[in-house]
Amino acid sequence: MDCRQCATPLDRPGDYCLVCHTANTDAVVLKLDRERATVTSLLDGSVVGQRTVTTTPEGEGSDETVVVELRNFAGLVADEVRRKRPEEVYVTGERDVIAAVRPQLHYEFFRVEGEDPVQRVIDRQGEPALEVVDAAPAEKLGGSHSTLIGGRSGQRVIQTVAGHPHVKKVIPGPIDAGGASSPTGVRAKATRADANGNVRVLIRDGSSVQENRVVTTAGDRELGEHVRADLNEALREAELQE
Repeated sequence: MDCRQCATPLDRPGDYCLVCHTANTDAVVLKLDRERATVTSLLDGSVVGQRTVTTTPEGEGSDETVVVELRNFAGLVADEVRRKRPEEVYVTGERDVIAAVRPQLHYEFFRVEGEDPVQRVIDRQGEPALEVVDAAPAEKLGGSHSTLIGGRSGQRVIQTVAGHPHVKKVIPGPIDAGGASSPTGVRAKATRADANGNVRVLIRDGSSVQENRVVTTAGDRELGEHVRADLNEALREAELQE
């Protein structure tokens, strides 16, 4: 593939051109499995390149060996993304791999679901972009109820949710102590988006449940569902959801 601006041959399809400083990829889709990662480069809604990175997990090694192997695998994936200098990075796959790749890239990850994540991203690129709320999580808290269940874990749920860039405000609700008891500790879940794109995050601690209203920048249910999926994935990565 040649650079679309100056026609310089690129080492790999979709690479950023170092001659004329032109991006030849506007979005990257990462499908991250434990042994294989697929890095797909998109430009103007079309696939311009795809590369597969593989690894062999250290099943019998020490904990340190496993950590190093995963970190090296994630580094190879991150290198592929950095070569493209995309505007957006979309990701799907296993949580452990996503968590290993994320710190090695200075990009916000947009999660994508479905059997064909690349096509889903191509479809989503035609949708209006969601407004980003550039405010600290503490500034997004509101409402008349200041008490949170679950102690530090409950606070971590709210911090995780409020830290999402498409969340405007988190409004803690009253605590209902009459639910069924759960032995798994503090757990949280974002519920289905309403017609305005807003969701509710339920925090359960033992027999107590707290419903927290989350106001998002999504203007309808479909876009709100994207935010809901992001929030639930973030809660899973924080080990606050099974």
